[in-house]
Amino acid sequence: MFLDRDGVINRAIVREGKPFPPGSLDELEILDGVDESLRALKDAGFKLIVVTNQPDVARGTVSKTLVEDINRALQDALPLDSILSCFHDGADQCDCRKPKPGLLLAAAREWDIDLPASYMVGDRWRDVEAGRAAGCMTFFVDYQYDEKQPDAYDFRVGSLREAAQIILQRMEAT
Repeated sequence: MFLDRDGVINRAIVREGKPFPPGSLDELEILDGVDESLRALKDAGFKLIVVTNQPDVARGTVSKTLVEDINRALQDALPLDSILSCFHDGADQCDCRKPKPGLLLAAAREWDIDLPASYMVGDRWRDVEAGRAAGCMTFFVDYQYDEKQPDAYDFRVGSLREAAQIILQRMEAT
């Protein structure tokens, strides 16, 4: 189970219709239903891996220490197995920045994950495209941000809770 961070696990800070990560630990707010949803997915046997773009580090507007502090706070509060972060900007042309699947592929190698049997849940087109490129089933959490929308996805949902319910129902049906 691959999850984006800001907007899926914790509340994104929306300014002028665009999502941004929390600018401090005080702004970090875990979204309603996330803890229960992650625990249910964990109980169903999923590895829970967050894959997050954090380009503000490369841009110099956020410190790497703050991103790592937020990640640590999330790992302390939630049953996450790992958080992988890309600290690059789009201009860096790295393999780890979504929409490229580098973070998902690295996690699959580390955790011996079957990508076609996996899911990617994200709230931005880059998340969905990374999941598709890795061969995962994709969930688009649609907050109707004022930005490009994904070209295609398997499910459009309103929250991680809704995505988890669909996944768990699909497991029961098989």
